[in-house]
Amino acid sequence: METQENKMGVMPIGKLLISMSLPMMVSMLVQALYNIVDSIFVAQVGEYAVRAVSLAFPAQTLMIAVAVGSAVGINALLSRTLGEREFDKANEVAANGVFVALACFILTALVGWLAAEPFMNSQTDIAQVREYGISYMVICCTCSIGIFMQTAFERLLQSTGKTFYTMITQGTGAIINIVLDPILIFGLFGAPRLEAAGAAIATVCGQAVAAVLAVIFNVKCNHEIHLKFRGFRPNFRLIGQIYAVGAPSIVVQAIGSVMTYGMNVILSAYGVAQTVFGLYFKLQSFIFMPIFGLNNGMVPIIAYNYGARKQERVVRTIKISVFYAVGIMVVGLAVMELFPAQLLSLFNATEELLAIGVPALRTISLSFLFAGYCIVVGSAFQALGNGVYSMVVSIARQLIVLLPVAYLLSLTGEVANIWWAFPIAEIMSLAMSTYFLRRIYKEVICHIG
Repeated sequence: METQENKMGVMPIGKLLISMSLPMMVSMLVQALYNIVDSIFVAQVGEYAVRAVSLAFPAQTLMIAVAVGSAVGINALLSRTLGEREFDKANEVAANGVFVALACFILTALVGWLAAEPFMNSQTDIAQVREYGISYMVICCTCSIGIFMQTAFERLLQSTGKTFYTMITQGTGAIINIVLDPILIFGLFGAPRLEAAGAAIATVCGQAVAAVLAVIFNVKCNHEIHLKFRGFRPNFRLIGQIYAVGAPSIVVQAIGSVMTYGMNVILSAYGVAQTVFGLYFKLQSFIFMPIFGLNNGMVPIIAYNYGARKQERVVRTIKISVFYAVGIMVVGLAVMELFPAQLLSLFNATEELLAIGVPALRTISLSFLFAGYCIVVGSAFQALGNGVYSMVVSIARQLIVLLPVAYLLSLTGEVANIWWAFPIAEIMSLAMSTYFLRRIYKEVICHIG
């Protein structure tokens, strides 16, 4: 136990952050790659197929929001408990975290089964798009046990600093997805041609394998935590503490699903613009995923040192994380501004799609200038036990500013104007994030130690 404590509490922050984050950033990049490859294959079926997957995306991200948000709460509470040397409590937190993940899967499967058809019908009146979207969404939701178990057990590894193993689990799951995609979508090697449904099956198979690996790594390699389920009863006090941090994270990510759904409804009058918006989300994930990997390394470091009462290490972790995140975003902005047509051409783009998509990517990506800072600061709020701040910023950015502004701009009748809602909303997010960071510094960070 002492070795892990020394790593989290003593190793130089720059080196520690890289050692914790780099495996996660690599695995997140692989995940982003398989999201893009997934859509490239689906695009070969036709524009309706890739549009259907894009319209199902809000439901898929809502499911992932529940999985990841719950795991953020587990991670933060577990890291803090380990920092406070309460090892028995840490084991109990881990067991309750696994229970929470299983309960969330059951709920997601039921909702996905019942809501898929009305959800797709509300976004499009094209029968083929509906058919593709419903089959894709039902499979992703009802077979989602893999993503819930994978996410929970990966966070157990992250909380003790073993991020290398999560790189293996996520990378393996992504590779399996990429390999199965063409086989199941196009019916290769004697497999049935399943088109959009094949992409969904490939996704859940990759998640299931990653979950199995994450369980094995915890049992074999994560000796700081001992999972015991004999005579297990859920501890609702600990579950409440998990969701004190995790619930705001779920809300933050769920708001993203609401925003995406709302944008799809606004863009429905412009046809192919829905597809452009979906492809943008696939492409931007290649830029944002490394930031999320950085956050996954940052959160347990902040939480551990907060629990260990080491103020200087908390502050330095936030500063270095912001520096790295802004640098990644500047690179992403340059790529989007210089090569939008080439990026969209990966998805078998038509002339109509390019005409709408090129200005869309160039306009939306201006928000990258501020997004890296805002994402890191929001995660720092969660690690310090005040995820409500990040929730408030996210609600303001996406629901109070972005969607209303996008709707007002849509009234001009020019789809190119709608995309300006994104940089406008991000500027507001920058101002609010800075205000709350100053506030949490005075209220919490100044009093550490």
